[in-house]
Amino acid sequence: MIVLNLLYAFLFLASCFLLVKAGVWSVKSLIRISQFLRWTEFFVSFILMAFATSVPELFVGIVSATRGAPEVSFGNVIGANIVNLTFVIGIAAILAKGIKLETEVAKRDSLYTAFIAVLPIIALFDGVISRADGFILMIVTIFYFYQVFSQKELFRKIFKDTFQRRTARLWKRFFLDVFVFIISVGLLFVSAEGIVRSAIYFSKIINIPLLLFGIIFVSLGTTLPEITFGIKSTMIGEKEMVIGNVMGSVVVNSSLILGTVAIISPIKIFNFSLYLGGIIFTFVASLFFYFFAKHEAHISQKEGKFLILVYFLFILFEIILQFC
Repeated sequence: MIVLNLLYAFLFLASCFLLVKAGVWSVKSLIRISQFLRWTEFFVSFILMAFATSVPELFVGIVSATRGAPEVSFGNVIGANIVNLTFVIGIAAILAKGIKLETEVAKRDSLYTAFIAVLPIIALFDGVISRADGFILMIVTIFYFYQVFSQKELFRKIFKDTFQRRTARLWKRFFLDVFVFIISVGLLFVSAEGIVRSAIYFSKIINIPLLLFGIIFVSLGTTLPEITFGIKSTMIGEKEMVIGNVMGSVVVNSSLILGTVAIISPIKIFNFSLYLGGIIFTFVASLFFYFFAKHEAHISQKEGKFLILVYFLFILFEIILQFC
């Protein structure tokens, strides 16, 4: 039994690592493909913001839904949103000594992000996120994409400098990138399968609900890209990119991913108390994120520390709720 537990623990950690690495490989290869095909700078930026950092959550969601365990994805998305709105923003605000929202778009979208973050919770009040709810969330996704593409005039530049002449070597590199992208997508499915299998195993062995395992453990694994992106962006002085990345991730997680999961396999509540921590802290995290972002359009170091405190209070609350 001990050996089996260690094997599943290794499977979970290795799958999280592979999920993140495969997501990075898929995005890098897709960017180079975009450059070679002369897609617009906007399209590449859109891929990075709306697709790159949400790839892990998307594949975990699809696999968990097809395996009849959609609560893993729901817990993952709720936990990931809380991590993004508290821990990721908090770390960036501390390292950058405050983050100022420079553009009107960022200020406006902070309210939209906060609302979308709590939308799945609202949909769950009748005890189930049904297929109808899933389609509504997908409509929200389409509206979000429309809003993004309505700003495409800001990104008309085409990648011309890198691949002006398509030599035999560049064609070879192009086909290699296509191959890497296909392999990366396959690895994403494999790693997501490993995460879901190990989550189901540990939830049975140590009697932890799948939802709680998804909220605490799976969400941390799948938000590593956002955490890494936030730290690196802050270190190179691109503070507002952290805000944009968090907003994009939260919206895509709450609408596209949960919408897809609900359409494949509706998410049902059997014990509402298991969702209490996620529900409370989703509202708390969304409220404080919106308030701090809207108030003087600035998130200070002090506010960043407070957001990190909110995240640790959330973890503590979930642990106490489980064992009480």
